[in-house]
Amino acid sequence: MLPDWSMAPLVEALRAMRGLDTISAVIFLASIGDLARFETPRQLMAYLGLVPSEQSSGTSVWRGGTTKAGSSEARRMLVEAAWSYRYPPRLASEKVLVVERQEKPVRDIAWKAQVRLCGLYRKLSATGKKPTVVVTAIARELCGFIWAIGQEVAPAPS
Repeated sequence: MLPDWSMAPLVEALRAMRGLDTISAVIFLASIGDLARFETPRQLMAYLGLVPSEQSSGTSVWRGGTTKAGSSEARRMLVEAAWSYRYPPRLASEKVLVVERQEKPVRDIAWKAQVRLCGLYRKLSATGKKPTVVVTAIARELCGFIWAIGQEVAPAPS
């Protein structure tokens, strides 16, 4: 069914990201739909519930944990993918062919994401944050990179 789906080009592009493969990309896109409907990556992050909750009254502002709004399936896929950024940036041998088939902007975004998110994982872990908190922060950033790929690759006309 995937070759006939309008989102197939985007699924293939998302496979260039570390931690995402065919099944995870399909689940993510089936839960979210067209990424072009989000004007900014922050809108997508908020839709997925990966932004902090906030209570504000007058001049006082209190920020809490993530809101966990939106699609739990898509959020879970991002969090599972985020665990792969514990390791140093590199291109796995099984990903080489997938990445080589992509356009240069998609390859650049995927590599930039890998370098940035692996560094962020190490930085946040070094400050003593819990691994689950670190991975949720990585998932939020990963969401932004996925949005960027969604801006580069348009779904196929239906």
